Amino acid sequence: MNETLLRDGDVCLDALVGAVAHDPMEDPFPVIDMDHVRFAVGNARQAAHYYSTAFGMVCVAYRGPEAGHRDYAEYVLVSDQACFVLTGEVRQGMLVGEHVKIHGDGVVDLALEVPDVDRAIAHARIQGAIVLEEPHNTGDEHGIVRSAAIACYGDTRHTLVDRSCYSGVFLPGFVAVKPIFSGKPAWHPRRYFQAVDHCAINVELGRMESWVLFYNRVMGFTNLKEFIGDDIATEYSALMAKVVASGNHRVKFPVNEPSVGKRRSQIAEYLEFYGGAGVQHIGLATNDIVASVRAMREMGVELLSTPNAYYDALEDWVRQTHVPIQILRELGILVDHDEDGYLLQIFTKPVQDRPTLFFELIERHGSLGFGKNNIKALFEAIEREQARRGNL
Repeated sequence: MNETLLRDGDVCLDALVGAVAHDPMEDPFPVIDMDHVRFAVGNARQAAHYYSTAFGMVCVAYRGPEAGHRDYAEYVLVSDQACFVLTGEVRQGMLVGEHVKIHGDGVVDLALEVPDVDRAIAHARIQGAIVLEEPHNTGDEHGIVRSAAIACYGDTRHTLVDRSCYSGVFLPGFVAVKPIFSGKPAWHPRRYFQAVDHCAINVELGRMESWVLFYNRVMGFTNLKEFIGDDIATEYSALMAKVVASGNHRVKFPVNEPSVGKRRSQIAEYLEFYGGAGVQHIGLATNDIVASVRAMREMGVELLSTPNAYYDALEDWVRQTHVPIQILRELGILVDHDEDGYLLQIFTKPVQDRPTLFFELIERHGSLGFGKNNIKALFEAIEREQARRGNL
């Protein structure tokens, strides 16, 4: 997680996530990368097993009662540069348990790796951010990690991490462990995905612009894309969205709010069942979406389906992609292009009982977009699932 340019085989991860050249000295709040995504879950041991089997991740570290931390059980899972931390309460009455009671399983922390925690916090404070944790050091025999935290939408936070002086397995207090699951079939790809491409955020009606301005002002993020009006609309529902990105574009946050429609939108459904604003989905960058989709389906991941009519309507340009259209149709993979190239994407169904958090697999080939021309097809697929749940 310390290196900004890494390779998985012959794949450059900067290209995989659409990163760009950037001078951190000119950035008031430079960000290196997404450090980790922390989830609050009802049963961390079982969640770790799910992400190990269904998502092909590898459990590398643990912290809990056996390691001297009596209140929580925490598992660290990685897939190349993507890092998830699953936290569950061991002792009743902890904050994680309260979070799960209100929101269900979900993301509590989008932790960012930064080169200078103190500089970032000083800038954020001047710009009006709520500082939840002041800059401080934690350490062990492997070195020191400096961190702090600021509040953002809902009950979510951004922990800022400088691990440049640390060589341990994750953070002080965590111990290395053996993988939970090692039964992945030999024909599956080594990794189903290599990095976090983006994390999409749902906020309440009328709050999108204020949170976009928060990222602009407090964290120096720039506006990357905008979706308004008919850009994201179906017969029944709509939303508005803007995408903010760190200076190097390695961290990207689409911010969504509901829009008035004939029926309840997927954003409104999320806000109701999650109990407020939060992370709607996590985009996972893969270098082989076809192999990943086949593997994850085989391991039990439910993915949204796409009607044949979508593929019948694709224009001739799609034949220039490296995946034949018959395979895209077979697997339900969506395809989009812009002036920079094209991308392939597919979305899971919600991965917990509440219709809240889901995931996206995305394979970029030059495109820096988010599948604008696929959004109607995606929304119609989500609405079909909403109707099955009785929530449309």
